[in-house]
Amino acid sequence: MNFPIRDIRSADESIELALLLLDGFALMSYASFVEPFRAANALAGRELYRWRHISLDGAAAHASNGAAFLVDQGLDAPVAAGTIVVFAGGDPRHIVAPRLSGWLRRQDRAGKVLAGVSAGPYLLARAGLLDGRRATIHWDHRDGFEEDFPQVLHEEALYVIDGRRMTCAGGMAGMDLAGSLITSGFNAELAARVGDWFIHPEPRPADGPQRQGIRERYRLAGQRVLIALAAMEEHLDEPLSRAELAGLAGTTVRQLERLFAREVGEGVAAQYLGLRLDRAAHLLRTTGTPVTQIALACGFRASSHFSSAFRARFGVAPSKLRVSGGMMPGNEIEHGVPRAMGSLAPAPGIEQEQAH
Repeated sequence: MNFPIRDIRSADESIELALLLLDGFALMSYASFVEPFRAANALAGRELYRWRHISLDGAAAHASNGAAFLVDQGLDAPVAAGTIVVFAGGDPRHIVAPRLSGWLRRQDRAGKVLAGVSAGPYLLARAGLLDGRRATIHWDHRDGFEEDFPQVLHEEALYVIDGRRMTCAGGMAGMDLAGSLITSGFNAELAARVGDWFIHPEPRPADGPQRQGIRERYRLAGQRVLIALAAMEEHLDEPLSRAELAGLAGTTVRQLERLFAREVGEGVAAQYLGLRLDRAAHLLRTTGTPVTQIALACGFRASSHFSSAFRARFGVAPSKLRVSGGMMPGNEIEHGVPRAMGSLAPAPGIEQEQAH
């Protein structure tokens, strides 16, 4: 790594970063990574870090919210910084950048530290720079990432540092990675002061979870529903019966139904079906897996049943969702969460279906 530990008072040279912005890059991921270094400079009273912005062609790069960012150079100009951070967002499979992979490989041969944030790790992997290495990526891209790059040792983590490679899930995880780099580059005291600056007093460990646990997601009070939901999520491909779920939760089917109605707002079978269909929609949007295989992976043995249930939940056939690139009719799936779809009730007759 080129982040040697040094004393703030005697640091005579700034640590320079090159920030490569691809159109559609996630603004939150960018800001959470960069702003801690700005704060470190302010708190230290001197320029500990400096950075330059790069785009593919030297023209302004546009963030996920449409804001235009002026850059300092394009790929043709030499890069003095020892660390290059690639910021990307959206569906990385659809990012067209013919020169990028070769450029990244040349920077690697020059001994640069290469980092990817949010969807950035996908582009490092596409260039062959993560083969045989540990890496992470935003959970929304996990399935496509593992499918396209089986040679990468994917980890569910906030960030991973493996030699001269850094990968970060994005979002607020960028602040955790930046804090780690400030600690290793200078000291933990400065990193803690930066965390306080951004009201982020407790840095999360690199291997921390990217998403909330089941209890937090559903705001559950009881243990029995928690056990049943965890079992559902673990058995999407081979759905368990209501009796099996009740047995795992240590209760009866009737009581489990009452608990689900009270704590989740719908019955056991309807909730299980919704989980399977949501998983199918995510796989359709983020991977190239055939529709029939996705149906099987989500516990549907009959394609006709899968299609009718999917259409009832989302208002569109599975094949149409893939063709539309994840867009619902007048709606959108963003980061794996269906939005504004109206009623999420199962199709007529499906609400009576057993969990299997």
